[in-house]
Amino acid sequence: MAPLSVGTQAPDFTLPTTPDQKVSLSEFKGRNVILAFYPADWSPVCGDQLALYNELREQFADLNATLLGISVDGVWCHLAFEKDRGFHLTLLSDFEPKGEVARQYGVYRSEDGTSERALFVIDGMGVIRYSYVSPVGVNPGANGILKSLQAITQQKGQAA
Repeated sequence: MAPLSVGTQAPDFTLPTTPDQKVSLSEFKGRNVILAFYPADWSPVCGDQLALYNELREQFADLNATLLGISVDGVWCHLAFEKDRGFHLTLLSDFEPKGEVARQYGVYRSEDGTSERALFVIDGMGVIRYSYVSPVGVNPGANGILKSLQAITQQKGQAA
């Protein structure tokens, strides 16, 4: 299974963010979306990665982007993790059917039942503009995300 590549139309999905609220990718049409798939809420690398993205929320917003974190953990696990870490992020639960969205994006790890540590930047038209899979034990940082978002912004400026 290979991750979806740049230029591919991003598959739409709907996942829960709380026990009674769901979020769909299609809700963000016209905005850039960062999908950050990560293995598990409480792992040290995942915590550091999401803490970085939490700090960059305003910078992402300035580039017309919303970050959606996705793991196979349940919504209650996400809510406890967000509260414990003071995150102001949208974390989505790809819990049941387990890893369905990660499978659609080619980043499900069937050997351990989690997702890869994968990043996708999707433009306002729903096209993947950045696709990157990091080793599970390595925080991919945000440079690739920011460069991709800046390139989208520059292309829009040139087209206007």
